[in-house]
Amino acid sequence: MEAALAEYLDEFTRRDWETLDPEAVTDPVRIAVVGLGWFARDWALPGIARSAYTEATVVTDIDADAVKTVAAERDVTGVTPEEFRSGAAADAYDAVYVATPNAAHLGYVRAAAAQGKAVLCEKPLEATPDRARRLVEACDDADVPLMVGYRMQTDPVVRRLRDLLDGGVAGDVVHVHATMSQTMLGELGGDADQWRLDPELSGGCALMDLGVYPINTTRFALGEDPVRVSGRTRSDHEAFAEVDEHATFRLEFPGDVDALCSVSQNAQHASRLEVTGTEARLIVDPAFYEREDRGFAVVRDGARVDVDFEQVHQIEEEFAYFGHQLLAGEPFHPDGEHALTDVHALDGIYESAETGRPVALGDDAA
Repeated sequence: MEAALAEYLDEFTRRDWETLDPEAVTDPVRIAVVGLGWFARDWALPGIARSAYTEATVVTDIDADAVKTVAAERDVTGVTPEEFRSGAAADAYDAVYVATPNAAHLGYVRAAAAQGKAVLCEKPLEATPDRARRLVEACDDADVPLMVGYRMQTDPVVRRLRDLLDGGVAGDVVHVHATMSQTMLGELGGDADQWRLDPELSGGCALMDLGVYPINTTRFALGEDPVRVSGRTRSDHEAFAEVDEHATFRLEFPGDVDALCSVSQNAQHASRLEVTGTEARLIVDPAFYEREDRGFAVVRDGARVDVDFEQVHQIEEEFAYFGHQLLAGEPFHPDGEHALTDVHALDGIYESAETGRPVALGDDAA
């Protein structure tokens, strides 16, 4: 089996999208970072700095103290949200990374688009499908490129998974299982006064925050979009009274391929994606968290091969791709229209949880 896998796994961490020489980049893409929560500070800003194609030059947040602290730490310009929206520092950046609560994405993306800046917006796109569509339209109307922060798509593990599936190593895909869970209040500092628990800001909790990972990663790996979704949600604890604490859902793909997924904001930490085919099982475990080394295995005819590879900084890869595509004048794969499919899938799962009935997507929804 190892010999059969060699052509797909050779140079496992290769950047199959890279056409430029990173060592030759003298003018990286200058990025304004909007939103300075723990993810932006601990992961996005370091990822931007590690990438040869990007550099952070401006930061903003509604928390003035955070702006002052990060600006000093990173030697960048700190501005207020009002100054950012007015374009007061627009000459200091070429692109904008939006990492605010979901319901604040639209306003900042509109401002960036009006300034003619390329945008990298975190997922999910917005708190509601209507606001997500308006966000995409703002970039389309301004003719600025929009990439959505699906970092799994630039992770070599997921790209090699897709290579193997495309190469037929798993045979015909039969089904997919995925799970992602965490004890959110414990892992994020124990503070129940946070935006993920506010439905107006988040649009939902377990599904919106975690469910988007198995949905989008499965879509990318299979190269297909779901045609029907169903699911249920529940909340057991007071902190999650207004949002979904746990969710299970089913994605129906063309060819009668089902993805069965479970996510939770209050369960033991887990992160796994398994694709089962007629010839083999492909397993990514751990799968989705940026702070864990990914694992990759192929199981075929009772034999298991665990691939040994050098881990990459997942966020560095995402920003390297973003900067590279801008400098090379190439389009992004995870663009706004691609992201809207996830928004509609999430909305459909919530609808199914309320009605108890499956919800058709895309052409099947007519």
